Amino acid sequence: MPTNVLELSALLGLGAFGAGIVGALTGLGGGVVLVPMLTLLFKVDMRYAIGTALVSVIATSSGAAAAYVREGYSNVRVGMFLEVATTSGALAGAFLAGLIPTSALAVVFGLFLLYSAYVTMRARQETGRSLPPDPIATRLGMNSTYPTPQGREAYHPQRVSLTWGLMAVAGLLSGLLGVGSGALKVLAMDRVMRLPFKVSTTTSNFMIGVTAAASAGIYLHRGYIDPGLAMPVMLGVLAGAVVGSRLLTAAKAGALRVLLAVVIFALAVEMVVHGLAGWI
Repeated sequence: MPTNVLELSALLGLGAFGAGIVGALTGLGGGVVLVPMLTLLFKVDMRYAIGTALVSVIATSSGAAAAYVREGYSNVRVGMFLEVATTSGALAGAFLAGLIPTSALAVVFGLFLLYSAYVTMRARQETGRSLPPDPIATRLGMNSTYPTPQGREAYHPQRVSLTWGLMAVAGLLSGLLGVGSGALKVLAMDRVMRLPFKVSTTTSNFMIGVTAAASAGIYLHRGYIDPGLAMPVMLGVLAGAVVGSRLLTAAKAGALRVLLAVVIFALAVEMVVHGLAGWI
């Protein structure tokens, strides 16, 4: 363990940098890596780790979302519409988090990570662009295009109402666990809404900052955000998010899914074991 504040801040920033890259590349949010890192490696109280992760998720979204919107990947109309559901869920989740023991939160978080690994491993054929337009999506102006090596290709979001309901659950997890709940968001947009994978991940990045901000206010009011802890983590995550957004265009989805799933699975096992043993 580090022996002074400067060394601790440097290690926190370095770990957060890697978390920011992962969050930007996958749309899962840096909290997927940050909460286990802070609780298991740095022995930070679970709720303080969640508060710090929420701040970092806002930084991740800010760092990556601007680049994705500029490059034409994120669907802003889809993100803004679904954000109403996730923000409502995030407020409810942040309220419930103060009533649940930290060991139980650790187990829930570990199970959530296992689900994230499962979702990440399951690739889907990119068929959203060939589907006929959905009436609701058309009425809301959600149909769009995204850049591919062959040029810009059109896609048509599907099942908007069902996706909206799933986003409320995603927001609940965000407030409860201190993550961007990107796995569920990407799952909903990738498999239910049938958006292309890179559109799903980039739109998730666009959304997670607003979701996290909604619940971060409650954690701040309860005193679970420590500026000395949050500052180096936020700076590291922001730098990692900028780097990750630049890597996304060249990243191969198949290899990225496998690598990410292995990392998330390992973190999930650690969190469940430590939670059940009462070490957190």
